[in-house]
Amino acid sequence: MTTALTTGRPWRVIILFAVPLLIGNVVQQLYQFVDAVVVGRHLGVDALAAVGATGSMLFLLLGFAWGLTSGFAIPTAQAFGARDYAAVRRSVAAGTILTAACTVLLTVGAPLLAAPLLTLLQTPAELMHDAVVFAQISFLGAGALMFFNYLSAIIRAIGDSRTPLVFLTLACGLNVVLVILMVGSFGWGVGGAALATVVSQAISVLLCLEFVRRRMPVLHVHRADWRVSRAELADHLRLGLPMGFQASIIAIGTLSVQVALNELGAQAVAAYTAAARVDGLAVALLQSLGLAVSMFVAQNHGGGRPDRIRRGVSQATWMSVAAAVVLGALLIAFGAAVVQLFVGEGSGEVVGLAAQMLAINGATYWILGILFVLRGALQGLGHTLIPTVTGVIELVMRVGAAVVLGGIFGFIGVAASNPLAWLGAVVVLVPAYAVAHRKLAAAPITPMVATPTTPIAVIGPTDGSMVVDAVVTQPIVLPAVAQAVSRRPRRFRVPARDRRRARG
Repeated sequence: MTTALTTGRPWRVIILFAVPLLIGNVVQQLYQFVDAVVVGRHLGVDALAAVGATGSMLFLLLGFAWGLTSGFAIPTAQAFGARDYAAVRRSVAAGTILTAACTVLLTVGAPLLAAPLLTLLQTPAELMHDAVVFAQISFLGAGALMFFNYLSAIIRAIGDSRTPLVFLTLACGLNVVLVILMVGSFGWGVGGAALATVVSQAISVLLCLEFVRRRMPVLHVHRADWRVSRAELADHLRLGLPMGFQASIIAIGTLSVQVALNELGAQAVAAYTAAARVDGLAVALLQSLGLAVSMFVAQNHGGGRPDRIRRGVSQATWMSVAAAVVLGALLIAFGAAVVQLFVGEGSGEVVGLAAQMLAINGATYWILGILFVLRGALQGLGHTLIPTVTGVIELVMRVGAAVVLGGIFGFIGVAASNPLAWLGAVVVLVPAYAVAHRKLAAAPITPMVATPTTPIAVIGPTDGSMVVDAVVTQPIVLPAVAQAVSRRPRRFRVPARDRRRARG
């Protein structure tokens, strides 16, 4: 179901769009939660630490891929907001070509880098074998992850955040079943956990493609649309590469944290891994608001509505800060009890360290809430420099804290690297968005005029016993310029001779 984010109250539109994203993020974090519980309980703390030791490296390469595909969807959202459906199809074609090219490079090259990178990260010897196996299988299945992310991104770009939720939930549910079977029943170790993720995502990609073919004609690419120009490819790369590099820059900082943790031993790695799983559940809401703001801003930017962008970003910032305060309080109060689920009894040191990290993060979530909203707004406007600069700042702050504070205070110093990185990024984002906010105030507004309803074919429901084909009417909104060039339909008049015949 496509949805225009250019009408309605901004705060309400953003919340309605963000709710499926939130549920999807929570579902994804829950499956990672279950994955960690299965690995930790069946294979032990060392196996859990081995999976955790690959996290920052996977984020370095797969995070780049995620950022890249998210950036490819921004031109799609802008074209949809402008009601240029031919441009929507060309954007989908360009993004698909670039996603496929990146998939080939990642699948061929990344598995070869797994062992050298883990060695460079000073991964403890007792964790090395399992960590290499987990990373190589994850990289070999990178194509499923990339195309799942890209399909989800372009579907969200046309205003539908519910459909990606359905397929994400399906993937996560299937993943939970497979990881229990492959790790618990089949005894395939950490390799089984990685394989479960790859298989579940690949199945979801196939199902998602079939759904798009049947239900989303606006995303159907015609033969002529595949002849994309170099300028169109360059425009997608202009937005995708900075978002990918931004994720990689952040990941490099995370790698430095991983090195500091490895020097502190397997207990510290396991504690950070468990805390990160719980932390991910809490951060899911803030991430969802940031992504919703990005799509909201992109559509309204394409539709010529700077006034809605200003109101929407301001309202989303306050909502994000309020949610962050509540989430932080819950994390501080109940974080330790949740961490206990990962490691069971007899791991008091791991639980204690993880609880300290959760308390530090929870007290500073409000900074992260501002970061997600403002960065998403700038990305939706098509800005690339400032989001990339903030990624560099996060890198510097995170590395500095991990090396300096970690050396002085140990695990607490390493844990403090996250909020310090968030703070450094926000210091730059706030004035950058303030400048954009003033420019939006001076930008012209394209009036939106409601037109009569237009028939739209609807197919469904299909429950195995019946298929109902219906035609409903839906009011559409067009810019006033388009309204001006439309012609009022002529009124049909019955000739006088026929009226006399009808009267007899």
